[in-house]
This record gives sequence, C-alpha cells and structure tokens, in this order.
Amino acid sequence: MAKPDMTQDERVQAIDHAYGSMPWLKSRERKRVSVKVFKSGNSMALRLPASLGLQAGSEIELEIEDDAHVSFDLPDKPKRKIDVARFWGTLPDLTPIPDEDRLFAPRDDSDR
Repeated sequence: MAKPDMTQDERVQAIDHAYGSMPWLKSRERKRVSVKVFKSGNSMALRLPASLGLQAGSEIELEIEDDAHVSFDLPDKPKRKIDVARFWGTLPDLTPIPDEDRLFAPRDDSDR
C-alpha cells in the first residue's frame, strides 16, 4: 500500500517494482496531446508530434469508437542496422569456419 506522503515518482517506482516480473499486469501509460487538423489536397490530415518517432509514409491503423474516440498504436520501430564500415577489416586474421567444423553430431533423444 502506498504511503500518503509518497511523491508521484516514488509511487511509480513502487508500482514498477511490484509489476517488474509481470509487465502485462501494469496499466498502460496514457498522455493527451493536442494535434492540428489541416487540409492536404482533398483529404484531412493530422499533424502529429515528432516525439512519436514516426517516419513520413508510415502506415498507422486507426481505431474509431462510436464516431467520437480515435486511437492508434504506433508501428513497430525498425530494427537498428549496424554500419560495419567502422570495423570491417580490423581483424585480418579472422577466417570463416569451414563447413566440416559447423556440423553437429545428431542428438540422442532418449536422454529426455
């Protein structure tokens, strides 16, 4: 139980500690953001904050409830690509593993 004299940050830390091993039980954090609607060609468009991390051309699925509430989930962030140019060729003695060294002996399933 939260102590009455706890700050907001202390309450959040206590909840995070309690739900640390069960993140699916933790409620989602919600924020309200004011956005502008503007005309783009023959369509209406929303100007979304850059802090959402969206890229131009990203596809978003909107959920409209009772013609009044609109919500959407952000698309999955693309996996970060590694630029190998910085370290390519720094280990000249490194050679690929030969095919015969990549073979494994068959497992004996009777041990299970």
